Amino acid sequence: MGSVSGDLSRRLWEEHAEWWIDGFTDGADPEYEDQIIPLVVRELAGVETVLDIGTGDGQIARALSATGCAVTGVDPTSAQISVAVERGGGPRYVQSGACPLPFDDESFDAALACLVFEHIDDVDGAISEVARVLRPGGSFNFLLNHPLLQTPDSGWIDDHMVEPPEQYWRIGNYLDEAETVEQVELGVHIRFLHRPLSRYLNALADNGLLLERMDEPAPPERFLAQAPEYFEAASVPRLLHLRLRKVVN
Repeated sequence: MGSVSGDLSRRLWEEHAEWWIDGFTDGADPEYEDQIIPLVVRELAGVETVLDIGTGDGQIARALSATGCAVTGVDPTSAQISVAVERGGGPRYVQSGACPLPFDDESFDAALACLVFEHIDDVDGAISEVARVLRPGGSFNFLLNHPLLQTPDSGWIDDHMVEPPEQYWRIGNYLDEAETVEQVELGVHIRFLHRPLSRYLNALADNGLLLERMDEPAPPERFLAQAPEYFEAASVPRLLHLRLRKVVN
């Protein structure tokens, strides 16, 4: 997947920045409000310097800044960065992609990337850049749409061929790396890159970022309340959180 695909990702995010900002920031999304932001704050509250990769409108960066962290947010999308700057709240912002990162070696005590790497082509380069800008012993909080359970073509199946009817979660072709452009809302298309979890973990380990903790939280209650027809939704995590540590040589 080359630069043409990467350009498509950036163009789509620029075109649909308003969809993301209106629907998923500033208190609009229960998964961010009730799950993602509290999780990241628990992990990083009090860390001196933090890099937020793919910061978007800066909602996580602002929450961390409120705990006393000095936060720098980077995002390649000018529309997102402009809103982040307008909303203020303490962080500083730089318009940049993840590879390369415009910072010196060993500049940050911690880094995070939330729902970002599923849109990045050069996964190895981006992970290498995270390791480069982290200080030895620094942490990387890595949050993804769950690579197994959110695989392309996964979804709820209502099986009426059995009695009584059953609902179950179908998993797509998990082991196959895949690029998809999905219509996430009428008229809104976003490009996703699926990779199996081993692809990420091995690239992280190759760059000296070793796993300390893994979380697969159930969707929060306010999200589940939006889909009462799927009574087993609480058993299918949408989010994967990894905490990694840069090993000291």
